Amino acid sequence: HGPPTPPPAAGSRPNVLLVTLDTTRPDYLSTYGQRGEQTPQFDALAADGIRFDQAISASAVTPVSHATILTGRFPYGHGLRVLSGAGGYRLPGDVPTLATELRAAGYRTAAVHSAFPVSSYFGLTRDFDHVDSFDGIMKEGKGTSITAWEVEKLQRRADESVDRCLEWLAEPSEQPFFLWLHLWDPHDVVMLPPTPFLTGLKKAQAEAYHPEQIYAREVAFVDRHFGRLVEGLRTLGAWDETLAVVTSDHGEGLLDGVELHDWYHHRMLYREQIHVPLIVRLPASGAERGSSSEALVRSADIAPTVLDYAGIAAPSEMHGRSLRNLIEGQPDESRIAYADQVNAFDSNAAMVKRRPDAAFLFSIQDAEWKLIWRPHMRNASELFHTSEDPLERENLWRTEVAVRTRLLDELAERRPWVLQPFPALDGSDFDAAGALSALGYGGGEGSEGLVWTWTCPKHFGRNEERDGLCPTCERRLLPVTRWK
Repeated sequence: HGPPTPPPAAGSRPNVLLVTLDTTRPDYLSTYGQRGEQTPQFDALAADGIRFDQAISASAVTPVSHATILTGRFPYGHGLRVLSGAGGYRLPGDVPTLATELRAAGYRTAAVHSAFPVSSYFGLTRDFDHVDSFDGIMKEGKGTSITAWEVEKLQRRADESVDRCLEWLAEPSEQPFFLWLHLWDPHDVVMLPPTPFLTGLKKAQAEAYHPEQIYAREVAFVDRHFGRLVEGLRTLGAWDETLAVVTSDHGEGLLDGVELHDWYHHRMLYREQIHVPLIVRLPASGAERGSSSEALVRSADIAPTVLDYAGIAAPSEMHGRSLRNLIEGQPDESRIAYADQVNAFDSNAAMVKRRPDAAFLFSIQDAEWKLIWRPHMRNASELFHTSEDPLERENLWRTEVAVRTRLLDELAERRPWVLQPFPALDGSDFDAAGALSALGYGGGEGSEGLVWTWTCPKHFGRNEERDGLCPTCERRLLPVTRWK
Protein backbone atom coordinates (compact mmCIF):
# COMPACT_ATOMS: atom_id res chain seq x y z
CA HIS A 1 0.00 0.00 0.00
CA GLY A 2 2.63 2.53 -1.04
CA PRO A 3 6.17 2.99 0.30
CA PRO A 4 6.94 1.10 3.49
CA THR A 5 6.35 3.01 6.71
CA PRO A 6 9.50 3.59 8.75
CA PRO A 7 9.23 1.97 12.18
CA PRO A 8 8.70 4.30 15.16
CA ALA A 9 11.80 5.44 16.96
CA ALA A 10 12.85 3.37 19.94
CA GLY A 11 10.54 4.04 22.86
CA SER A 12 7.97 5.85 20.69
CA ARG A 13 5.57 3.03 19.81
CA PRO A 14 1.96 4.13 20.41
CA ASN A 15 -0.21 2.67 23.11
CA VAL A 16 -3.01 0.56 21.60
CA LEU A 17 -6.59 0.56 22.85
CA LEU A 18 -8.94 -1.94 21.18
CA VAL A 19 -12.58 -1.72 22.27
CA THR A 20 -15.00 -4.34 20.95
CA LEU A 21 -18.69 -3.65 21.46
CA ASP A 22 -20.78 -6.80 21.47
CA THR A 23 -23.86 -7.01 19.22
CA THR A 24 -23.69 -3.30 18.33
CA ARG A 25 -25.02 -1.97 15.04
CA PRO A 26 -23.49 1.18 13.53
CA ASP A 27 -26.88 2.86 13.13
CA TYR A 28 -27.27 2.98 16.92
CA LEU A 29 -24.24 5.28 17.19
CA SER A 30 -25.18 8.89 16.48
CA THR A 31 -22.01 9.48 14.44
CA TYR A 32 -23.50 6.98 11.96
CA GLY A 33 -27.00 8.54 12.11
CA GLN A 34 -28.40 6.66 15.06
CA ARG A 35 -31.98 5.50 15.62
CA GLY A 36 -32.36 6.19 19.35
CA GLU A 37 -30.06 7.67 21.93
CA GLN A 38 -27.13 10.04 21.45
CA THR A 39 -23.60 8.62 21.79
CA PRO A 40 -21.43 11.72 22.32
CA GLN A 41 -18.29 9.85 23.36
CA PHE A 42 -18.15 7.70 20.24
CA ASP A 43 -19.03 10.79 18.20
CA ALA A 44 -16.07 12.62 19.74
CA LEU A 45 -13.78 9.72 18.86
CA ALA A 46 -14.96 9.81 15.25
CA ALA A 47 -14.43 13.59 15.17
CA ASP A 48 -10.85 12.98 16.30
CA GLY A 49 -10.20 10.13 13.85
CA ILE A 50 -11.76 8.35 10.89
CA ARG A 51 -15.12 6.58 10.68
CA PHE A 52 -15.46 3.64 8.30
CA ASP A 53 -19.01 3.43 7.00
CA GLN A 54 -18.80 0.04 5.26
CA ALA A 55 -17.03 -2.26 7.73
CA ILE A 56 -17.97 -5.95 7.52
CA SER A 57 -17.49 -8.59 10.21
CA ALA A 58 -16.34 -12.11 9.34
CA SER A 59 -19.03 -13.78 11.46
CA ALA A 60 -22.19 -13.03 13.41
CA VAL A 61 -21.20 -15.07 16.45
CA THR A 62 -18.96 -13.64 19.18
CA PRO A 63 -15.85 -15.86 19.53
CA VAL A 64 -15.51 -16.44 15.78
CA SER A 65 -15.68 -12.76 14.90
CA HIS A 66 -13.32 -11.78 17.73
CA ALA A 67 -10.78 -14.33 16.51
CA THR A 68 -10.74 -12.53 13.16
CA ILE A 69 -10.34 -9.13 14.84
CA LEU A 70 -7.38 -10.40 16.90
CA THR A 71 -5.62 -12.44 14.19
CA GLY A 72 -6.33 -10.61 10.93
CA ARG A 73 -7.46 -13.94 9.45
CA PHE A 74 -10.84 -15.01 8.19
CA PRO A 75 -12.39 -17.99 10.01
CA TYR A 76 -11.07 -20.56 7.52
CA GLY A 77 -7.58 -19.25 8.32
CA HIS A 78 -7.73 -19.05 12.11
CA GLY A 79 -9.78 -22.20 12.75
CA LEU A 80 -12.29 -20.94 15.35
CA ARG A 81 -15.57 -21.65 13.51
CA VAL A 82 -18.32 -22.24 16.10
CA LEU A 83 -19.32 -21.16 19.58
CA SER A 84 -19.88 -24.73 20.75
CA GLY A 85 -18.97 -28.19 19.53
CA ALA A 86 -16.67 -31.11 20.21
CA GLY A 87 -14.01 -28.98 18.53
CA GLY A 88 -13.76 -25.94 16.29
CA TYR A 89 -14.53 -23.53 19.13
CA ARG A 90 -10.99 -22.70 20.26
CA LEU A 91 -8.31 -20.63 18.58
CA PRO A 92 -5.38 -22.98 17.88
CA GLY A 93 -2.27 -22.29 19.93
CA ASP A 94 -0.07 -21.76 16.88
CA VAL A 95 -2.14 -18.89 15.46
CA PRO A 96 -0.59 -15.57 16.56
CA THR A 97 -2.78 -12.68 17.71
CA LEU A 98 -2.29 -8.97 18.24
CA ALA A 99 -1.27 -9.80 21.80
CA THR A 100 1.38 -12.23 20.51
CA GLU A 101 2.95 -9.67 18.19
CA LEU A 102 2.72 -6.65 20.50
CA ARG A 103 3.97 -8.50 23.55
CA ALA A 104 6.98 -9.74 21.59
CA ALA A 105 7.67 -6.10 20.62
CA GLY A 106 7.80 -5.00 24.25
CA TYR A 107 4.21 -4.07 25.00
CA ARG A 108 2.50 -4.93 28.27
CA THR A 109 -0.81 -6.53 27.36
CA ALA A 110 -4.19 -6.75 29.09
CA ALA A 111 -7.63 -8.11 28.25
CA VAL A 112 -10.66 -7.01 30.26
CA HIS A 113 -13.84 -8.84 29.30
CA SER A 114 -17.50 -8.32 30.05
CA ALA A 115 -18.82 -11.81 29.21
CA PHE A 116 -17.76 -15.43 28.84
CA PRO A 117 -17.79 -15.81 24.99
CA VAL A 118 -14.40 -14.09 24.61
CA SER A 119 -12.68 -15.93 27.46
CA SER A 120 -9.77 -18.37 27.66
CA TYR A 121 -12.25 -21.19 26.98
CA PHE A 122 -12.11 -20.04 23.34
CA GLY A 123 -8.35 -19.50 23.31
CA LEU A 124 -8.66 -15.72 23.00
CA THR A 125 -6.60 -14.66 26.05
CA ARG A 126 -3.26 -16.15 25.06
CA ASP A 127 -0.25 -13.79 25.33
CA PHE A 128 -2.02 -11.28 27.54
CA ASP A 129 -0.01 -10.46 30.67
CA HIS A 130 -3.16 -9.47 32.54
CA VAL A 131 -6.52 -11.18 31.98
CA ASP A 132 -9.71 -10.12 33.72
CA SER A 133 -12.26 -12.49 32.23
CA PHE A 134 -14.69 -15.28 33.08
CA ASP A 135 -14.03 -18.95 33.71
CA GLY A 136 -16.86 -21.14 32.51
CA ILE A 137 -17.90 -23.92 30.16
CA MET A 138 -20.59 -24.69 27.61
CA LYS A 139 -23.01 -27.35 28.79
CA GLU A 140 -26.23 -28.98 27.61
CA GLY A 141 -29.46 -27.47 28.83
CA LYS A 142 -31.91 -29.60 30.75
CA GLY A 143 -33.99 -31.74 28.41
CA THR A 144 -32.26 -30.46 25.27
CA SER A 145 -29.20 -31.18 23.16
CA ILE A 146 -28.50 -27.44 22.76
CA THR A 147 -25.47 -26.23 24.69
CA ALA A 148 -25.33 -22.90 26.49
CA TRP A 149 -23.39 -20.96 29.11
CA GLU A 150 -24.58 -19.37 32.33
CA VAL A 151 -25.62 -16.02 30.91
CA GLU A 152 -26.84 -14.66 34.23
CA LYS A 153 -23.55 -15.30 36.04
CA LEU A 154 -20.85 -14.84 33.43
CA GLN A 155 -21.29 -11.23 32.39
CA ARG A 156 -20.93 -7.74 33.85
CA ARG A 157 -21.88 -4.19 32.91
CA ALA A 158 -19.67 -1.63 31.20
CA ASP A 159 -19.21 0.46 34.35
CA GLU A 160 -17.48 -2.37 36.22
CA SER A 161 -15.33 -3.38 33.24
CA VAL A 162 -14.12 0.18 32.73
CA ASP A 163 -13.32 0.45 36.46
CA ARG A 164 -11.09 -2.59 36.11
CA CYS A 165 -9.37 -1.13 33.04
CA LEU A 166 -8.60 2.09 34.89
CA GLU A 167 -7.11 0.14 37.80
CA TRP A 168 -4.76 -1.71 35.46
CA LEU A 169 -3.80 1.42 33.53
CA ALA A 170 -2.87 3.18 36.77
CA GLU A 171 -0.12 0.66 37.47
CA PRO A 172 3.21 2.39 36.74
CA SER A 173 5.14 1.09 33.72
CA GLU A 174 7.64 2.35 31.17
CA GLN A 175 6.26 0.02 28.50
CA PRO A 176 3.62 1.01 25.93
CA PHE A 177 0.37 -0.85 26.54
CA PHE A 178 -2.06 -2.91 24.51
CA LEU A 179 -5.47 -3.00 26.20
CA TRP A 180 -8.36 -4.98 24.74
CA LEU A 181 -11.67 -4.05 26.37
CA HIS A 182 -14.78 -6.05 25.48
CA LEU A 183 -18.18 -4.53 26.39
CA TRP A 184 -21.23 -6.78 26.37
CA ASP A 185 -24.25 -4.69 27.40
CA PRO A 186 -26.18 -4.44 24.08
CA HIS A 187 -26.20 -8.24 23.69
CA ASP A 188 -29.14 -8.92 26.03
CA VAL A 189 -31.28 -7.59 28.89
CA VAL A 190 -29.91 -9.80 31.67
CA MET A 191 -28.08 -6.84 33.22
CA LEU A 192 -29.81 -3.58 32.45
CA PRO A 193 -28.26 -0.14 32.84
CA PRO A 194 -29.03 1.70 36.09
CA THR A 195 -32.33 3.53 36.50
CA PRO A 196 -31.33 6.89 34.97
CA PHE A 197 -30.72 5.17 31.64
CA LEU A 198 -34.16 3.54 31.68
CA THR A 199 -36.21 6.59 32.64
CA GLY A 200 -39.39 6.88 30.60
CA LEU A 201 -39.64 3.21 29.65
CA LYS A 202 -42.63 1.22 30.77
CA LYS A 203 -41.98 -1.84 32.94
CA ALA A 204 -43.23 -4.14 30.17
CA GLN A 205 -40.74 -2.65 27.75
CA ALA A 206 -37.88 -3.38 30.12
CA GLU A 207 -38.96 -6.99 30.63
CA ALA A 208 -39.68 -7.97 27.01
CA TYR A 209 -36.94 -9.60 24.97
CA HIS A 210 -34.63 -6.81 23.90
CA PRO A 211 -36.96 -4.12 22.55
CA GLU A 212 -35.18 -1.51 20.50
CA GLN A 213 -35.68 1.14 23.19
CA ILE A 214 -33.69 -0.97 25.65
CA TYR A 215 -31.05 -1.76 23.04
CA ALA A 216 -30.52 1.93 22.34
CA ARG A 217 -30.22 2.75 26.05
CA GLU A 218 -27.65 -0.03 26.50
CA VAL A 219 -25.54 1.40 23.66
CA ALA A 220 -25.79 4.84 25.28
CA PHE A 221 -24.69 3.35 28.62
CA VAL A 222 -21.63 1.80 26.96
CA ASP A 223 -20.89 5.17 25.33
CA ARG A 224 -20.91 6.91 28.72
CA HIS A 225 -18.37 4.52 30.19
CA PHE A 226 -16.16 4.53 27.11
CA GLY A 227 -15.94 8.25 27.77
CA ARG A 228 -14.81 7.54 31.33
CA LEU A 229 -12.02 5.37 29.96
CA VAL A 230 -10.83 8.09 27.58
CA GLU A 231 -10.92 10.66 30.39
CA GLY A 232 -8.92 8.30 32.59
CA LEU A 233 -6.28 8.00 29.88
CA ARG A 234 -6.14 11.78 29.60
CA THR A 235 -5.68 12.08 33.34
CA LEU A 236 -2.80 9.60 33.17
CA GLY A 237 -1.24 11.59 30.32
CA ALA A 238 -1.51 8.59 27.98
CA TRP A 239 -4.31 9.54 25.57
CA ASP A 240 -2.19 11.62 23.18
CA GLU A 241 0.10 8.62 22.59
CA THR A 242 -2.75 6.11 22.13
CA LEU A 243 -3.99 4.51 18.92
CA ALA A 244 -7.67 3.74 19.61
CA VAL A 245 -9.87 1.35 17.63
CA VAL A 246 -13.58 0.87 18.36
CA THR A 247 -15.57 -1.79 16.54
CA SER A 248 -18.17 -4.51 17.11
CA ASP A 249 -18.13 -8.27 16.70
CA HIS A 250 -21.49 -8.29 14.90
CA GLY A 251 -24.87 -6.59 14.76
CA GLU A 252 -28.43 -7.69 15.51
CA GLY A 253 -31.57 -8.18 13.43
CA LEU A 254 -34.04 -6.30 15.68
CA LEU A 255 -37.42 -5.29 14.27
CA ASP A 256 -36.17 -4.18 10.87
CA GLY A 257 -34.34 -7.50 10.56
CA VAL A 258 -37.66 -9.27 11.06
CA GLU A 259 -39.29 -7.10 8.42
CA LEU A 260 -36.47 -7.53 5.92
CA HIS A 261 -35.26 -11.09 6.51
CA ASP A 262 -37.51 -12.68 9.14
CA TRP A 263 -34.78 -12.74 11.77
CA TYR A 264 -34.50 -10.78 15.03
CA HIS A 265 -31.13 -11.96 16.35
CA HIS A 266 -27.68 -12.66 14.86
CA ARG A 267 -26.07 -15.82 13.34
CA MET A 268 -27.21 -14.76 9.86
CA LEU A 269 -25.15 -12.87 7.27
CA TYR A 270 -27.49 -10.08 6.24
CA ARG A 271 -26.33 -6.48 6.59
CA GLU A 272 -28.03 -5.93 9.94
CA GLN A 273 -25.99 -8.82 11.39
CA ILE A 274 -22.50 -8.24 9.92
CA HIS A 275 -22.29 -4.51 9.19
CA VAL A 276 -20.31 -3.13 12.15
CA PRO A 277 -18.99 0.22 13.35
CA LEU A 278 -15.28 0.87 12.94
CA ILE A 279 -13.62 4.06 14.21
CA VAL A 280 -9.85 4.53 14.26
CA ARG A 281 -8.20 7.38 16.13
CA LEU A 282 -4.47 7.93 15.70
CA PRO A 283 -2.15 9.33 18.37
CA ALA A 284 -1.96 13.12 18.60
CA SER A 285 0.76 13.30 15.95
CA GLY A 286 -1.35 11.37 13.46
CA ALA A 287 -3.28 12.25 10.30
CA GLU A 288 -6.25 14.46 9.46
CA ARG A 289 -9.14 14.33 11.95
CA GLY A 290 -12.87 13.91 11.56
CA SER A 291 -12.91 12.12 8.20
CA SER A 292 -14.95 9.17 6.98
CA SER A 293 -14.52 6.47 4.36
CA GLU A 294 -17.10 4.70 2.20
CA ALA A 295 -14.59 2.03 1.15
CA LEU A 296 -15.51 -1.56 1.91
CA VAL A 297 -13.28 -2.74 4.77
CA ARG A 298 -13.18 -5.86 6.94
CA SER A 299 -12.70 -6.69 10.61
CA ALA A 300 -9.68 -8.68 9.37
CA ASP A 301 -8.04 -5.34 8.51
CA ILE A 302 -7.84 -4.21 12.15
CA ALA A 303 -4.86 -6.30 13.27
CA PRO A 304 -2.58 -5.41 10.32
CA THR A 305 -3.53 -1.73 10.78
CA VAL A 306 -2.50 -1.76 14.43
CA LEU A 307 0.76 -3.53 13.64
CA ASP A 308 1.48 -1.07 10.81
CA TYR A 309 1.21 1.93 13.14
CA ALA A 310 3.28 0.12 15.77
CA GLY A 311 6.04 -0.44 13.20
CA ILE A 312 5.68 -4.24 13.35
CA ALA A 313 5.60 -6.42 10.24
CA ALA A 314 2.28 -8.24 9.91
CA PRO A 315 2.49 -12.05 9.59
CA SER A 316 2.10 -13.14 5.98
CA GLU A 317 -0.80 -15.44 6.95
CA MET A 318 -3.04 -12.45 7.72
CA HIS A 319 -5.87 -12.06 5.21
CA GLY A 320 -6.46 -8.45 6.23
CA ARG A 321 -4.60 -5.42 4.93
CA SER A 322 -3.60 -2.25 6.75
CA LEU A 323 -6.08 0.62 6.49
CA ARG A 324 -3.28 3.17 6.67
CA ASN A 325 -3.76 4.48 3.12
CA LEU A 326 -7.47 5.05 3.70
CA ILE A 327 -6.80 6.65 7.08
CA GLU A 328 -4.26 9.01 5.60
CA GLY A 329 -6.23 9.85 2.46
CA GLN A 330 -4.08 7.90 0.01
CA PRO A 331 -5.26 5.68 -2.88
CA ASP A 332 -5.85 2.07 -1.93
CA GLU A 333 -6.85 -1.15 -3.64
CA SER A 334 -10.42 -2.37 -3.29
CA ARG A 335 -11.14 -5.17 -0.83
CA ILE A 336 -13.35 -8.26 -0.80
CA ALA A 337 -15.15 -9.14 2.44
CA TYR A 338 -15.73 -12.73 3.54
CA ALA A 339 -18.06 -14.06 6.25
CA ASP A 340 -19.48 -17.43 7.27
CA GLN A 341 -21.77 -19.21 9.70
CA VAL A 342 -21.39 -22.95 10.29
CA ASN A 343 -24.58 -23.10 12.34
CA ALA A 344 -25.35 -26.73 11.49
CA PHE A 345 -22.26 -27.91 13.36
CA ASP A 346 -22.64 -25.44 16.25
CA SER A 347 -24.44 -27.10 19.15
CA ASN A 348 -25.41 -23.67 20.51
CA ALA A 349 -27.31 -22.79 17.31
CA ALA A 350 -30.87 -23.56 18.32
CA MET A 351 -32.06 -21.45 15.40
CA VAL A 352 -31.28 -24.14 12.80
CA LYS A 353 -34.61 -25.91 13.26
CA ARG A 354 -36.53 -22.67 12.72
CA ARG A 355 -34.28 -21.44 9.91
CA PRO A 356 -32.89 -24.49 8.06
CA ASP A 357 -31.72 -22.12 5.32
CA ALA A 358 -29.15 -20.79 7.82
CA ALA A 359 -27.47 -24.13 8.51
CA PHE A 360 -24.47 -23.31 6.28
CA LEU A 361 -23.84 -19.74 5.13
CA PHE A 362 -20.81 -18.54 3.17
CA SER A 363 -20.68 -14.93 1.98
CA ILE A 364 -18.42 -12.99 -0.35
CA GLN A 365 -18.87 -9.26 -0.95
CA ASP A 366 -17.24 -6.50 -2.98
CA ALA A 367 -18.04 -2.81 -3.31
CA GLU A 368 -21.04 -3.51 -5.57
CA TRP A 369 -22.36 -7.03 -4.91
CA LYS A 370 -22.88 -9.53 -2.11
CA LEU A 371 -23.37 -13.29 -2.39
CA ILE A 372 -24.69 -15.65 0.31
CA TRP A 373 -24.09 -19.28 -0.72
CA ARG A 374 -26.09 -22.07 0.92
CA PRO A 375 -24.46 -25.37 -0.10
CA HIS A 376 -27.32 -27.38 1.42
CA MET A 377 -30.08 -25.30 -0.26
CA ARG A 378 -28.29 -23.82 -3.25
CA ASN A 379 -31.42 -22.48 -4.93
CA ALA A 380 -32.11 -20.49 -1.76
CA SER A 381 -28.76 -18.74 -2.13
CA GLU A 382 -28.90 -14.97 -2.47
CA LEU A 383 -27.24 -12.24 -4.54
CA PHE A 384 -27.74 -8.58 -3.73
CA HIS A 385 -26.68 -5.49 -5.68
CA THR A 386 -25.70 -3.71 -2.47
CA SER A 387 -24.65 -0.43 -4.05
CA GLU A 388 -28.25 -0.09 -5.34
CA ASP A 389 -30.00 -2.19 -2.69
CA PRO A 390 -28.15 -1.61 0.62
CA LEU A 391 -30.92 -3.19 2.71
CA GLU A 392 -30.64 -6.42 0.69
CA ARG A 393 -34.30 -6.67 -0.28
CA GLU A 394 -34.12 -8.03 -3.86
CA ASN A 395 -32.50 -11.40 -4.52
CA LEU A 396 -30.92 -11.43 -7.99
CA TRP A 397 -29.51 -14.96 -7.75
CA ARG A 398 -31.48 -16.26 -10.74
CA THR A 399 -31.06 -13.27 -13.03
CA GLU A 400 -27.50 -11.95 -12.61
CA VAL A 401 -25.76 -15.16 -13.63
CA ALA A 402 -22.43 -13.62 -14.64
CA VAL A 403 -22.04 -11.78 -11.33
CA ARG A 404 -23.13 -14.86 -9.41
CA THR A 405 -20.55 -17.00 -11.20
CA ARG A 406 -17.76 -14.47 -10.58
CA LEU A 407 -18.44 -14.34 -6.84
CA LEU A 408 -18.88 -18.12 -6.58
CA ASP A 409 -15.48 -18.50 -8.25
CA GLU A 410 -13.97 -16.17 -5.65
CA LEU A 411 -15.60 -18.13 -2.85
CA ALA A 412 -14.57 -21.52 -4.23
CA GLU A 413 -10.92 -20.47 -4.54
CA ARG A 414 -10.83 -19.73 -0.80
CA ARG A 415 -11.98 -23.27 0.05
CA PRO A 416 -13.52 -22.28 3.40
CA TRP A 417 -15.80 -25.31 3.68
CA VAL A 418 -16.70 -27.24 6.83
CA LEU A 419 -18.19 -30.54 5.67
CA GLN A 420 -18.50 -32.50 8.89
CA PRO A 421 -18.82 -31.86 12.62
CA PHE A 422 -15.59 -30.90 14.33
CA PRO A 423 -13.70 -33.77 15.99
CA ALA A 424 -13.18 -33.59 19.73
CA LEU A 425 -10.16 -31.53 20.75
CA ASP A 426 -8.76 -34.36 22.86
CA GLY A 427 -8.73 -36.69 19.86
CA SER A 428 -11.37 -39.04 21.22
CA ASP A 429 -14.05 -40.59 19.01
CA PHE A 430 -16.87 -38.24 18.10
CA ASP A 431 -20.35 -39.40 17.09
CA ALA A 432 -20.88 -37.35 13.92
CA ALA A 433 -24.22 -38.97 13.08
CA GLY A 434 -25.41 -38.40 16.64
CA ALA A 435 -24.37 -34.77 16.47
CA LEU A 436 -26.27 -34.29 13.23
CA SER A 437 -29.34 -35.96 14.67
CA ALA A 438 -29.19 -33.76 17.77
CA LEU A 439 -29.20 -30.69 15.55
CA GLY A 440 -32.40 -31.86 13.91
CA TYR A 441 -31.38 -33.29 10.55
CA GLY A 442 -29.70 -36.21 8.88
CA GLY A 443 -28.43 -37.23 5.48
CA GLY A 444 -27.85 -40.32 3.38
CA GLU A 445 -29.89 -43.11 4.96
CA GLY A 446 -30.40 -41.08 8.13
CA SER A 447 -27.39 -42.44 9.99
CA GLU A 448 -24.48 -41.48 7.77
CA GLY A 449 -24.63 -37.74 8.31
CA LEU A 450 -24.61 -35.35 5.39
CA VAL A 451 -23.40 -36.65 2.03
CA TRP A 452 -21.48 -34.00 0.11
CA THR A 453 -20.77 -33.83 -3.61
CA TRP A 454 -19.18 -31.09 -5.73
CA THR A 455 -20.55 -28.84 -8.41
CA CYS A 456 -19.22 -26.21 -10.79
CA PRO A 457 -20.08 -22.53 -10.11
CA LYS A 458 -21.14 -22.22 -13.75
CA HIS A 459 -22.32 -25.70 -14.73
CA PHE A 460 -24.61 -26.61 -11.84
CA GLY A 461 -25.58 -30.27 -11.88
CA ARG A 462 -22.29 -31.59 -13.25
CA ASN A 463 -21.21 -32.93 -9.89
CA GLU A 464 -17.94 -34.58 -9.06
CA GLU A 465 -17.33 -36.83 -6.07
CA ARG A 466 -14.16 -35.02 -5.12
CA ASP A 467 -13.01 -31.46 -4.51
CA GLY A 468 -11.25 -30.69 -7.77
CA LEU A 469 -11.73 -28.65 -10.94
CA CYS A 470 -14.63 -28.68 -13.37
CA PRO A 471 -13.65 -30.81 -16.39
CA THR A 472 -15.53 -28.40 -18.68
CA CYS A 473 -14.21 -24.99 -17.59
CA GLU A 474 -11.58 -25.84 -14.94
CA ARG A 475 -13.29 -23.82 -12.26
CA ARG A 476 -12.78 -24.79 -8.62
CA LEU A 477 -15.80 -26.83 -7.52
CA LEU A 478 -18.31 -25.93 -4.80
CA PRO A 479 -19.76 -28.31 -2.19
CA VAL A 480 -23.44 -29.26 -2.28
CA THR A 481 -25.41 -31.61 -0.09
CA ARG A 482 -28.90 -32.96 0.28
CA TRP A 483 -30.87 -31.50 3.18
CA LYS A 484 -33.28 -33.81 4.99
